[in-house]
Amino acid sequence: MSLADRAKDALSFALEALARAGALGENGMELLSAASWTVERPKRADHGDLATNAALALSKSAGKPPRVLAELLVRALAGNDVIASAQLAGPGFVNLRLHPRAFHAQLEEILRAGKAWGRAPAATGERVNLEFVSANPTGPITVASGRNAAFGDTVGRLLEATGARVTREYYINDRGNQVRAFAESVRAAAEGREPAEDGYKGAYVRELADWLASTDPALLRQDAEQLGPTCVAWMLRGIPSSDTLPGIRRSLAALRVNFDVWFSEESLYRGGAVAAVMGELQSRGHLERREGALFFRAPQGALEDKDRVVQKSDGTWAYFASDVAYAADKISRGYDRLMIVLGADHHGYVARVRNSLFALGLPDERFEALLYQLVFVTKEGVAVKSSKRAGNVVTVDEIMDEIDDAAGRKGAGADALRFFFLSRTASSNVEFDIELAKKKSTDNPVFYVQYGHARLCSIVRRARLLGIDRDDWQGVARVRASAGGGGDLLGGAWVKLRHADEMAMAQKLGDFPEIVAEAARQREPHRILFYVQELARDFQSYFTRLKGEGDSILPPESVRAKPGWEGEWDFAKTRARLAWVEAIRIVYAGALELMGISAPERMDRPAVEQESDEV
Repeated sequence: MSLADRAKDALSFALEALARAGALGENGMELLSAASWTVERPKRADHGDLATNAALALSKSAGKPPRVLAELLVRALAGNDVIASAQLAGPGFVNLRLHPRAFHAQLEEILRAGKAWGRAPAATGERVNLEFVSANPTGPITVASGRNAAFGDTVGRLLEATGARVTREYYINDRGNQVRAFAESVRAAAEGREPAEDGYKGAYVRELADWLASTDPALLRQDAEQLGPTCVAWMLRGIPSSDTLPGIRRSLAALRVNFDVWFSEESLYRGGAVAAVMGELQSRGHLERREGALFFRAPQGALEDKDRVVQKSDGTWAYFASDVAYAADKISRGYDRLMIVLGADHHGYVARVRNSLFALGLPDERFEALLYQLVFVTKEGVAVKSSKRAGNVVTVDEIMDEIDDAAGRKGAGADALRFFFLSRTASSNVEFDIELAKKKSTDNPVFYVQYGHARLCSIVRRARLLGIDRDDWQGVARVRASAGGGGDLLGGAWVKLRHADEMAMAQKLGDFPEIVAEAARQREPHRILFYVQELARDFQSYFTRLKGEGDSILPPESVRAKPGWEGEWDFAKTRARLAWVEAIRIVYAGALELMGISAPERMDRPAVEQESDEV
């Protein structure tokens, strides 16, 4: 329960007391049950911890001026266990300041919940089919597809955090003209020829051709209809020990993206799904043949769109035919919502798929498309447009490997890509600066955020090295194991936690569940990233302010050098602060996990940081 929810409960109790006393008119209790009022943070922190518009919302029905009702509410809140003071403001707002114990209760709740803080019970929401990436398997995973992958995967994590049951699905385009062109390009490379004008070029095509020639030369003698699926299979699987072709599955896994279902487009034709759906559209009168081609005409009441070709004049099916069959297949599997992540240039796809579902009598409102904008890769201020490995594309593997090498750890590249891809709204372009992402300094936003978590872990480690865990610091660990909680879990130490920054951060930690819920509702992962960046800045500000005040979380060396210092040090305050630090770490790590970004416990100190090790 957030502090706003605690305050709202306290306000509700006070308003009910006013209603029972007749201060809200003859039907005061009925008025309260129908009224809608809010508790929010005021625009200025010096106005209080929270503010409510309850008096304004109730005044007309209660037959009292807002300020009069607000004054009554202020008096009714006197002696409240949650709200320490209330003050009339403006035309009838009431500013609220909370008791420190309300903040302490919030921290205890976080410590009890641990990793579950901010997450709804699993499998309590919609069944969601989330299709994303689905890049044509005719090339490695590009940076553009990498943004699709990071965005789609994080939306899936957010939906799961709010209770949804998410199936992640990759739609394999393993038939059609592009796959045939790819097969012929691989054959041409094996024979030392240039591909056709509409063919595929690049080092990865030559490497695949060489691999097939060395493993089973007969494969290259297949016709294009047979060779195409063979090439697709190896593009998905990858060539052993190859940097150029690690495989689409492996590339995505390195980016921490995994799928539950890999769905073959070819299977829709092989199993008769396309023919069946087209037959249904025909029987409903939504197909029309013109000039030899078969067109889909959207029914009246559908979204505005032009007629779409489903079968070409030469008898081959257009991609749209399998798109319709695929969407219908997903609905038949019982999903409550069909989501797909697409580049912004695919906006036209949305109307035609929804119209086809509507024409089939299926619930088209279940279909939801998430569109994202372009990615621009730069290095030392120069746009990067091609890969050293693959030749004509910039792959996520090459970028991840380069950043891993610079950072000296596996996974640093995935962290950087996911961070930058999620640092903008989906409707904004992303500029990914490789050199910035490689820096071990606070100029690099990825490093800055991860270092913030490592610093929290460092404080806990140092406390244990100083033996402070013997002074009941481990009571914090027992908090999570307590049966139902309740009471003062730090033996009275919470009263020592009173610094304004500590209270403000406790309130921010309490906001995390609603931040997660709103990010999931709006399909906006960047909200989580912005939140964790604020946590990092707020803790850094507190850290700096504490030093300026001559205070510290742990006893500094200058204190420990004095004989008998243990008798003078306020260990209760240290225990409370360490519990507060642990609550921050829990939320911090949870936010990073939702974004698929690692939360290192140790990192090199930034080269530009000159501060003392004392905390």
